[in-house]
Parts: sequence; C-alpha cells; structure tokens
Amino acid sequence: MRYLLSAIATLLLALPAAAADLRIDAARSKAEFTVRLLWVTTVTGHFEGIRGDLTTDPATATAVVRADLDTENIRMESARLRRWVLAPEFFDAEHHPHIHFESSPTPLTLLSQGGDVAGQLTIRGVTRPVTFRLLANRCPPEAMQGCVLQLQGLIDRTDFGMLGRRGALSDRVNLGMAIVLSPL
Repeated sequence: MRYLLSAIATLLLALPAAAADLRIDAARSKAEFTVRLLWVTTVTGHFEGIRGDLTTDPATATAVVRADLDTENIRMESARLRRWVLAPEFFDAEHHPHIHFESSPTPLTLLSQGGDVAGQLTIRGVTRPVTFRLLANRCPPEAMQGCVLQLQGLIDRTDFGMLGRRGALSDRVNLGMAIVLSPL
C-alpha cells in the first residue's frame, strides 16, 4: 500500500501545473473594424464590451486567447450606418449576435515579442482560419496582468457571407483589438 501511495504521489507531481487564467477587462479593452466605402472614405465601427480570457499552459509554454464581441454593442458615427451594419447583409445581428475569436496555442514569448497569431474567427455563424499580427509590448510573458495585447488583421468579408453592396464597399475589412488583461 505504501508503494501504491508513493506511485500515485509521483504521478500527481509529474502532471502539468494548472493553467493560469486572466480575463479581458471589458471596460478597458477595445475592438474596431474599418472598411472602405466607395474607395474614398473609411467607415469605422467600435465594439463596446469585448470580453474573454487568456489561458496559459505552463507545461507547453503557450497561451490561448478567446474574445467575444456583441454585434449589437457597436458604436458608429451615424445611426444610419449603424442600422446598416446590424442588418442581414452585414453582421445580421438579430441572427448572429456575437463575433468570436479563439487563437491557436501561441508561444508565451510571442505575447511580449509580437508576431503572427493564428486562430479561428466566427462571424455570422461562419468560422474561418485567420492570422492576426500581435504587436510587441514590454510585458514579460510570465506576468501578463495589466498588459495590453494589440492584435491587427485583415479579412475578406465575403468569406463570412457578407455579400451586400460589393460595388460600393470594399471586401477587405481591417479588424483590430486592444485587449487589457486583468485577474479573474
């Protein structure tokens, strides 16, 4: 029995440590998109209430970022443009109230040094692989609390079923997030 308890204790010590979790501070984090209209002007939308988390895995020295945006909580410079982006031809907020991003496991060192972050983006119920550029910051990978992770990327809106107004609106949409991390 003593040998069995010793073997169990050895196995438990060999298991990877529990993941350290941080949440996205919704009040201090931002997300936005820009798209060219008539190749002359840029339309910008700001999402309020970004939420999610960053989970680290010390055993593999990686992190996964999950972020959710509510399409209904978008601010725009005009009420007419806001109604249009919430309509079925763009975000279709009534049927698809959330945009979701989940990164692939990303090396912890990349969180400080910057680089490409691959993941899955879901818009309008359509999930596609994407790659965002993470900007370098001064936070050490082992202490990300209070850090700002800035992600930038470019998607093709037609990949997500946004086919309306293709003559007037660019298919290329710039996405950006500034995520502030805080303890759970």
